[in-house]
Amino acid sequence: MDTVPETSWTNPPWTPRIMDGVLHGLRSVDMKGPVAACIIAARGLPANVPATLLLTADEETSKQGARIIAAQSKLAASLGLQGIVVAEPTGLAPVRGHRSHIEYTAIARGEQAHSSTGKGLNANWALIPFMAEMKAIYEKLRFDPAYHDTAYDPPFSDFNLIIDNHGTAVNVTVAHATVRIKFRRSRRVDVSGIEAAVHAAADCAGVTLTERREGTPPELPADHPLIQLAVSITGKLAATAPYGTDASELQDIAPCVILGPGTIATAHTPRECVALADLAAAVPVFRQLLSAGSS
Repeated sequence: MDTVPETSWTNPPWTPRIMDGVLHGLRSVDMKGPVAACIIAARGLPANVPATLLLTADEETSKQGARIIAAQSKLAASLGLQGIVVAEPTGLAPVRGHRSHIEYTAIARGEQAHSSTGKGLNANWALIPFMAEMKAIYEKLRFDPAYHDTAYDPPFSDFNLIIDNHGTAVNVTVAHATVRIKFRRSRRVDVSGIEAAVHAAADCAGVTLTERREGTPPELPADHPLIQLAVSITGKLAATAPYGTDASELQDIAPCVILGPGTIATAHTPRECVALADLAAAVPVFRQLLSAGSS
């Protein structure tokens, strides 16, 4: 149910606006619109068709909500679920698999001082050689076919890096410098060498490295019954996606298909929107999936 921060919005992000049949606003397509479509679909089912709504938080960060459900929910474990529809925006085309990520945090520590005095220690000098090694890994992932998965678009893994000096002024030596990296990998690519290289670079540069990882990248074969059912109902071919969803955790409960209204193209942007017609079209699709799954 969560979303990303309202970065770069010029219109009020939390005020929904409908213009020409399109709902605009932060969370409209990722995920409040699809969540609403799920609720309406479930409420309109016949009494003999069971449906369970798993509403999670922290999907955009740690996947902690889904992880808690998968590991601790006695209710979810007792239901004998045959499949789970993860209602991310896919244009109502079934997604049978996606990447999942490892998030690395590298921290260097220095000593703060007025930079003109020649005192202190700038933590960035430890991070720079580490980041140079990360640039080499980024290029290897992007350009070495050995790390590509042609079932995905793009075929190379995401290896995105952000730097934080925690508000330090330019005339102050940096006492605390942080680099965070999101590394999305595919199930069929062996990235053990990449993981080892990240840790080796941190050791060599003398920075503290921690990691937080999602579950194994979820990926069902194209002939899996849940995927075939979704294809038959939607009339659209199953695909894979380069992003991640709660399926990386919820797959421990039941097989997952990612399927929902709207497009990921406007999610995480200051132009987030979804057509009302797409939200409405999702409701009968969800009902058909639930009805067929219970028969």
